[in-house]
Amino acid sequence: MSDATLHATHQNPDDFAVQIADQIESFLVAVTEVAKGDEPDSAVPFLLLEVSQLMLAGGRLGAHEDFLPEERYEPDPGPEPDVDELRENLARLLEPIDVYSEVFDPYEPRRAPVAARISDDLADVITDLRHGMVHYRAGRTTEALWWWQFSYFSNWGSTASASLRALQSVVAHVRLDQPLEALDGLDTDQHLGDDTLEKEAGRVMAREIAGPLGLRPVT
Repeated sequence: MSDATLHATHQNPDDFAVQIADQIESFLVAVTEVAKGDEPDSAVPFLLLEVSQLMLAGGRLGAHEDFLPEERYEPDPGPEPDVDELRENLARLLEPIDVYSEVFDPYEPRRAPVAARISDDLADVITDLRHGMVHYRAGRTTEALWWWQFSYFSNWGSTASASLRALQSVVAHVRLDQPLEALDGLDTDQHLGDDTLEKEAGRVMAREIAGPLGLRPVT
């Protein structure tokens, strides 16, 4: 077991909860601000940074021993905040590169990639994180940690890591001045084999989207 894992599993629970909550709150605030569209030129690099930092919190939750909620049934946290506006704003902001292809489980052989959207991913992640934050703010710290850990394994961890790969790929394509496959127009409910991807995807030069997304190729 690594020193990092030992640290994560033996750290004071209260200190650990505060640190995880701070990282999650920072992500929620940052992505909400990006979605407002006030600084579109820096959207992609900023999202890359924020999702990367969130995955650190996820890794710490994953390395920690299982949290056990104090109550058998989850207390009702109340109605879930609506994320449709945030989702739509992100979709408009990221329109040139919002759709990407993803393989859900790398350990399932012969699974065709599917089309996904960064805007959908981030909205889904935020929904999971906000749910736990309601418990945390109500003083139900163990319940919050249990929820964040469980949903990290079951949903938001894989969803955030997929969007992270997509964002990193966009930045890499632009910085290295490499052509970027355009997946806009693909149906995100459609399973895509290699032939379909090859047929549907158009060729878009990375430098054509660099300006609006706040990126510059390496010179």
